[in-house]
Parts: sequence; structure tokens; C-alpha cells
Amino acid sequence: MMKKILGIAIVSAMSMGAQAQGWTGQGEFGLVLSNGNADNLTVNGKLDFKFEEEQWLYNVYGLALRAESDDLQTANRYELGGKAGYKFNERAYMFGSGRYENDDFAPYEYQATVAVGFGYKAIDDEATQLSFEAGPGYRRYQPVDQFVATPAPGHIVSFDSEGDFVGRGFMDFKHKLTDNTSLFDTLLIEGGKDNTFAQNDFGVQVSMSEKFAIKAGIQVRHNTDVIAPIKKTDTLTTVNLVYGF
Repeated sequence: MMKKILGIAIVSAMSMGAQAQGWTGQGEFGLVLSNGNADNLTVNGKLDFKFEEEQWLYNVYGLALRAESDDLQTANRYELGGKAGYKFNERAYMFGSGRYENDDFAPYEYQATVAVGFGYKAIDDEATQLSFEAGPGYRRYQPVDQFVATPAPGHIVSFDSEGDFVGRGFMDFKHKLTDNTSLFDTLLIEGGKDNTFAQNDFGVQVSMSEKFAIKAGIQVRHNTDVIAPIKKTDTLTTVNLVYGF
């Protein structure tokens, strides 16, 4: 079912992107499937749309990750986000952003953040693009339920959703190594008094044609405040087929 949903979403986005004048973007899809002594399925997909004109810039995206091992779910995450910016000049802009994440295997069932701030394109030429964003925001999150063993036989402790003010920092780097090979690195930090969330995506993309590419990347996600035995850091390695439009 997840494969069908992601496939339909990507095909639809390709069609919409081709028809929407001025919008550019890309769709990614990766699949790992094994059968035999162990049955494993991992599916991930992402859609990313961008639009920039003389005075405004926009970015919206959605992604999903699902994994199963011997019919047991081991990963289930989706995220939606967007940004709108007003440009003061070719390099400086003011933005408003929003991000919602739901993860069944993380310290928090969901994290939702809205922020405003200032952005600056430090480098913007044909080979290299480097931009930074910073500003204040507000985050709402729901800690996961915890099983407490004592007193026997144990019980589930549920937590109320919480909110705090955060500082949001973002970096986006792209560098063209050759005509068909590019490096990318993006870093997002949302720091508050209760928890600091950081995510870094690094990888390489190799174009096979004008529209299609192969993208290999590693994602590192870190939460500073977790409850044992949940780990603070998660990593995800992907190799995806990319379609640009």
C-alpha cells in the first residue's frame, strides 16, 4: 500500500510540476525489498517544490519513510513543511516557515514548528549555492508514552503535549563538482529549553539525463532530551531515483 501511495504521489507531482509555470522541483523514490530467510521492506519518497520571482520565494515539501521486517513495522515517519520569503534584494530576504513531523519510532510522536527570521544567500553562482537562515519560532510536541516496570506488573505513562519557544537555524549548501555530479548538505537546528532537534542531510547526486538522476545520501537526526532506552541519534542511508521538473 505504501509503495502505491508514494508512486501515485510522485507521478501526480511530476504532472503538476510540468504544468505549473515558474515552479521547479524534484521527486525522489527509493525501495529496498528482500525475501527468503528474512522479509524486509524499506520505502522512502520525497517531493520538493520551489518558486522564486523578483520579490518572493516559496518552498513546499513532503516526505515519507516506512520500513518493515518480518511483518513488524520498524520505521514510519512523514513530514510536511513549507517556507515563504520576501526578498529585500538578490541575497537578503525575510521568511516565515512551518514544519510538521510525525514519527512512530522517535522520542516525540510529533513535532510542529513555526518560525520567522532572516535569510541570506552567501554564495549564489552557477557552481555553488550557500544560504543561511536564522530566527525565533514556537514548537509544539508530544512525548511518546513510556512503559514503567515498577510497581509490577508495570504500566504505561502518558504525557501531555508541550510547547516552547525555539531558535531556528538552517543552512543549505550545493556545489557542482562536474557537469553531472553535485554535492549537497542541509542542516536544520531547532533549539529550545527542553530539547534541541538537529538534522543534517549530506550526499551526492549524479545526473543520468536531463530529468533523471541517482542520489545517495546519509541523514543524521539528533534530539538532546530523550527518555531511556530511546537513543538520541538516528541515521538513515538512502539511494534514490530522482526525477527533476
